[in-house]
Amino acid sequence: MSSEQKKSSFRHRLHEIIYEADTNAGKVFDVVLLAAILASVLFVMLESVESFDTKYHTFLNIAEWIITILFTIEYILRLIAIKKPWKYVFSFYGIIDLLSTLPKYLSLIFVGTHHLAALRALRLLRVFRILKLARYIGASNRLLVALRASRAKIAVFLFFIVILCIILGTVMYMVEGEENGFTSIPRSVYWAIVTMTTVGYGDIAPHTPLGQLIASVIMILGYGIIAIPTGIVSSEMTKTVLDVNTQACPSCLKENHKDNAEFCYNCGSILNEE
Repeated sequence: MSSEQKKSSFRHRLHEIIYEADTNAGKVFDVVLLAAILASVLFVMLESVESFDTKYHTFLNIAEWIITILFTIEYILRLIAIKKPWKYVFSFYGIIDLLSTLPKYLSLIFVGTHHLAALRALRLLRVFRILKLARYIGASNRLLVALRASRAKIAVFLFFIVILCIILGTVMYMVEGEENGFTSIPRSVYWAIVTMTTVGYGDIAPHTPLGQLIASVIMILGYGIIAIPTGIVSSEMTKTVLDVNTQACPSCLKENHKDNAEFCYNCGSILNEE
């Protein structure tokens, strides 16, 4: 076997372990990775507890450095395992992996930035691949496809809500006035948004009977409006049927290939190079 073939074989094996969740080695790697992520997030949280940090600061610091170094090695191996490393670097998980590795190094220059290591919690999203919860992966992908398909309708809906809040906020400014806390139209629009979304902070409240009547209408309207985006997305989801697995393309890292697929639907590369 030539050196080039050995290199290709090593990369293929490394890709299977790091990026796939269908092999035993891949499952072990991902489970260990998840345990390390959980431990790291726990250490960061405990470090923020002054009494605990005072007692175990040295241990927490050493443990965090060990995990950071392991994550750094993992990041480098992920770059080696694929043909086009920049695809991983600029992917969602690639950015998250990098951001979760940097804080500890940055803490050497900027004090306190190591707490940003809590971003590693985002890496727990890999649990769907690790546990091979295909139906949940499929559900999440259907949701993403549905959101993309309905983004124009949702944008129009949100634009309408913004206009409605501006009008209602202006009306409330005229009805209530500065003496009741509605000191300006922007502040009144803020109240309208808070009321429309049924959050109700209570920092501003109408005092006049007419203002309270308008507020009651906005509250009831808010409950009805909440259901609209859900209906838009749900209707798109019913049109989407996806069959997915956990296989990732070694070239472009695209996932969600059909079972028994030989080539990547995105770049055409061979999925299983033997």
